[in-house]
Amino acid sequence: MELGQLFKNFNLESISLSAAAISAEVSFQETDKDAAWELYIEMLTRIITQPLPAEAGDEKTALDSVYSLFPTTREILRRHGRKTITFSKVAIPVLNQIVRPFTAKWHGESLAGAFEDEPKRLEFRKELSALQVELRNYNRLLAEIAGVEDLTNLEQTEGR
Repeated sequence: MELGQLFKNFNLESISLSAAAISAEVSFQETDKDAAWELYIEMLTRIITQPLPAEAGDEKTALDSVYSLFPTTREILRRHGRKTITFSKVAIPVLNQIVRPFTAKWHGESLAGAFEDEPKRLEFRKELSALQVELRNYNRLLAEIAGVEDLTNLEQTEGR
């Protein structure tokens, strides 16, 4: 399968790739599958893929959880080494193009006291909700790479 088509299949069309990367054929080796599994489990159990009800949680903790994707992914890539190059072709664009704009904006806003301001807190939660949609799609892609059943929508989330 081509890398561009893989992103498209999981509604991650916003990922921008070079012309060569879009049409690059990808196949996942066991080390790619192991790396995908590790990140899949990390994401599945964090606020980045789970609802944040209006009456629960706090914005700073949620922002820290989103940011944690960077060190978690880096650690997985370092530990599995060069044999995870195909996994890297998926994980790195998602970090740089989907996660980084959110964390860059809200890190600055957080330092400026945004989470003390109710309208800004609501804006954060609205943008987090939009980010969660993309990260759930990414998590489904990771399940596909790992070759496991996708549990992203296992639990009832309406009304929580």
